[in-house]
Amino acid sequence: MVDRLVKNLFPRITTQKSASSKSLAGPVKLPRRRALTLLSLFVASGIGLGWLTQAQPANPQNKDVELTLVTYAVTKAAYEKIIPLFAAKWKRETGQTIRFKQSYGGSGSQTRAVIDGLQADIVQLALAGDTNKIQKAGLINPGWEKEVPNNGTVTKSVIALVVRPGNPKKIKDWGDLTKNGIRVITANPKTSGGARWNFLGLWGSVSETGGNEAKARQYVTQVYKNVPILPKDAREASDIFFKQDQGDVLLNYENEVILARLNGEVQPYVLPSVNISIDAPVAVVDKNVDKHGTRKPSEAFVKFLFTPEAQREFAKSGFRPVNATVAKEFSSKYPKISKLYTVKDFGGWDAVQQKFFADGAIFDQIQKEKR
Repeated sequence: MVDRLVKNLFPRITTQKSASSKSLAGPVKLPRRRALTLLSLFVASGIGLGWLTQAQPANPQNKDVELTLVTYAVTKAAYEKIIPLFAAKWKRETGQTIRFKQSYGGSGSQTRAVIDGLQADIVQLALAGDTNKIQKAGLINPGWEKEVPNNGTVTKSVIALVVRPGNPKKIKDWGDLTKNGIRVITANPKTSGGARWNFLGLWGSVSETGGNEAKARQYVTQVYKNVPILPKDAREASDIFFKQDQGDVLLNYENEVILARLNGEVQPYVLPSVNISIDAPVAVVDKNVDKHGTRKPSEAFVKFLFTPEAQREFAKSGFRPVNATVAKEFSSKYPKISKLYTVKDFGGWDAVQQKFFADGAIFDQIQKEKR
């Protein structure tokens, strides 16, 4: 132990059992007793010895790597295909075996878990507003969206109006949601990220097609008068619609409907030609990767998600690809939206939160008005 500590501290010094040896060109030889004296002096000076044992970097080339991916539930089918592709590529290029811990759940709950200590290296959440919350907690560096391709957006989707078989209520577009007797199922945007997209989809169907704010508010208020219950998240809303057989139409992600079909569940739906682009971002959790020594593989994985290879797997699982080449390959699967608006048209997520979803903001006002 003494020999190793001396070598780490003084690379030009080695120890010997007696002082009889002569100094030659090369390492200086000291008796073990004198070496111990040197070490004790360093300890007494307060330098300490903890760092002396760090002879290897955090992730040497021959050491296995483990990354933790935290994401929202419906990405699982895609990542089950993407992760092995990346692991094989990383092994070829570096010789390292890479493993992933994976956590899937509602975007809001996943965000809170990371802030509360879940050691994510990478997060892909349902909306940039959730990623921004992690940034504000000090775990992701400001400007994270500039550190990755496409301003961080790795998948896209749009809102689908899921109807009952045969569409007995003849629901064809946004305007039909205000008709008498139509029961609309959507989650509570105060607690659900997906429901916030739904709210913006409703509002934008008016404000982004020539209507003013007063008309948008009147329309959205009328729709929410047709909402009999506000589940806490998108999963509960789906259970109410499908398992409890409540409602005539469910506001849902297009990718969820496609994924359900891949699993053998036929869900008839209408895709409004005026729609909002549901942009889901990916980011490296800077504070955690620096602590874990996993920045290089984490950044490589995020970069890989934008390649055609990974984007094809997202597209197969129901997400609209952000890669132009892959988008062309899957153009027949994803109908073109004639009028597509984004959260930027509303001023970004901070502005959206303040205007629509903060306590006492427009959504809360609408809930009071409909009573």
